[in-house]
Amino acid sequence: MSNPAQNKLALILPKSPIVVSDGSNWGNIHFAHFQQPPCEVPEHVSSRHTVCMNVGKPVRLEQVVDGQRKVVDSIPGDLAIYPADLSQQFRWDKEAEFFNLFLEPSFVTQVGYEVFGSDRLELIPHLATLVDPLVQQIGFALSTSLEIDRENSSLYADAMGYALVVHLLTRYSTHSRQMKPIAGGLTQTQLKSVIDFMNANLDKNINLACLAKIVQLSSYHFAHLFKKSTNTSPHQYIIRCRIERAKQLIASGDLSIATIAQILGFASQGHFTYHFKKLVGVTPKVYSQRTTKLPEPQEH
Repeated sequence: MSNPAQNKLALILPKSPIVVSDGSNWGNIHFAHFQQPPCEVPEHVSSRHTVCMNVGKPVRLEQVVDGQRKVVDSIPGDLAIYPADLSQQFRWDKEAEFFNLFLEPSFVTQVGYEVFGSDRLELIPHLATLVDPLVQQIGFALSTSLEIDRENSSLYADAMGYALVVHLLTRYSTHSRQMKPIAGGLTQTQLKSVIDFMNANLDKNINLACLAKIVQLSSYHFAHLFKKSTNTSPHQYIIRCRIERAKQLIASGDLSIATIAQILGFASQGHFTYHFKKLVGVTPKVYSQRTTKLPEPQEH
């Protein structure tokens, strides 16, 4: 939902989203966290696929999607899948709180072709109560990423978007099928090229497609091969590279912590401190005090 005006649901609902991925440089997947009073949503059509997850209290949901009417008693964790370009109409009787994950149809088609060799896979509407722990985890992971990393979360959002689409096409599409396992990893030359690029661009908001292009792979295959080669995701690897560079800059004693955070592309000093402490075990300030502390004079 890079532009709320493009999604009619955001205009129809009484209250604006609590959290939204606008301004976070997300490309193929978008996120919104809503909390709405009892409401009747008139008929509308969304240009994006939508996965909706109840994250509030139980609520009775009346829905008409593509002419199909369904009434469900939705409880926290329940999911629904609404494919793009279908007429949708909703009504609920109590305050409702929910996550919406929006997927670009062109992205779903692209992943279907890259992973399954077909560009004709279509998502099936799921209006009844659906429980899927993996989709729940992705929803909460994206919400947390927005809160912590904000505009630096695009690489993570890319990876989660691919994981979500592969899972949806595997389980909830017209031709659900198992994908072929990806063997091996990146070659040493490929891995070096990618890591060199990361280290040369630590101040930039790198996305998955950019990294995959270096080794001429699809984003999906690159992410899997990179993780097999390094035991970590591209997103986490870049954060580790940034923190290692930060340790060097702190040890030099020439720059303030705020300046280092800015140089390395962190959204804020607080964002930098969060990741530094998570990986190093202490805050940048404590690390600076330890590394720049002069040795005590020895007694003769």
